[in-house]
Amino acid sequence: METIYSLKANRKEFFQGLRDGLPIGLGYFAVAFSLGVMARQAGLSAFQGFLASAVCAASAGEYAAFTVIGAGASYLETAIVTFVANARYMLMSCALNQKTDPKMPFIHRPLSAMYVTDELFGISVARQGLFNPYYHYAASLVAVPLWSLGTAIGIIAGNIMPAAAVSALSVALYGMFMAVFIPPAKKDKIIASLVVISFILSFAASKLPFISGLAEGTRTIILTVIIAGAAAVFFPKKDEEEEEKNG
Repeated sequence: METIYSLKANRKEFFQGLRDGLPIGLGYFAVAFSLGVMARQAGLSAFQGFLASAVCAASAGEYAAFTVIGAGASYLETAIVTFVANARYMLMSCALNQKTDPKMPFIHRPLSAMYVTDELFGISVARQGLFNPYYHYAASLVAVPLWSLGTAIGIIAGNIMPAAAVSALSVALYGMFMAVFIPPAKKDKIIASLVVISFILSFAASKLPFISGLAEGTRTIILTVIIAGAAAVFFPKKDEEEEEKNG
């Protein structure tokens, strides 16, 4: 009997991940290019920028890191700022864990968690059925190198390109991210409502006296916990086995 982690199933998921990861990688490349320009201003070489993107793979985290590096911060300060900016990915990992088969070998958990970015998390958690790590590996295999390469090329290019052209490239990521959550929102009114509420609360949080002073990553964590917690309490999702029994 074929299981979800059989050789055939893993091969199918891997090639599907390659296909889905390509457009994400192209969007990453465009955004990372402008991030590379900032890294160059902070004094990083092309190799250092490539390595930073390869091990971090997070626009907010790298933006924060390059900012404090440019300001002459210590290693400890840089690590703390990057951790705070990227802390939301721990919440995404917890959500992804809910779709993981308990029988999945443990080694796949830390390996999968290495590249839980917004977009890679989005396509992985949106797939039907249980989480297959080979899908995530394949998507990461395409997206992360393009992200890293974009950073390196951005550093090399420096300030050659006009600022307006570099800024325009960053729009690609937002359009790609919308493509991740719009299809599920069209199918589920609850998800659609939560998306709208998230936009409203995110905007409000950037304007309110106290919370607007917090780092963007910290605000994201707070809003994620509140909105996701409220959704879990008021709109709990039934397990697939329970749905089959009731069906």
